[in-house]
Amino acid sequence: QVQLVESGGGLVQPGGSLRLSCAASGSIFSINVMGWYRQAPGKQRELVAAITSGGSTNYADSVKGRFTISRDDARNTVYLQMNSLKPEDTAVYYCNADLFDSYYGTLRDYWGQGTQVTVSS
Repeated sequence: QVQLVESGGGLVQPGGSLRLSCAASGSIFSINVMGWYRQAPGKQRELVAAITSGGSTNYADSVKGRFTISRDDARNTVYLQMNSLKPEDTAVYYCNADLFDSYYGTLRDYWGQGTQVTVSS
């Protein structure tokens, strides 16, 4: 009943920038936390950044000072601005939303399909 659609991934050179977007749609009453996770080949999925409905943010140590998460509640959209990208940032990036689903009448956790980010020269 809820879909998360990501966009903005791609290939970028080291030191470059990318902006990821994730739009949520469907039976959404309210969204608590929205976040970005990533999973590199052979590694576990890890939290990159998250933002609460009140605007509080949390970042992985590896991206602090380089990535910025933001959200537009009018559009149910979360963004991840990624600057000074490094080869170790290469991964599939997944959007996550913890929200109140009006169809089920309860809090539920949703994931996007993932978008590939490759940092390489």
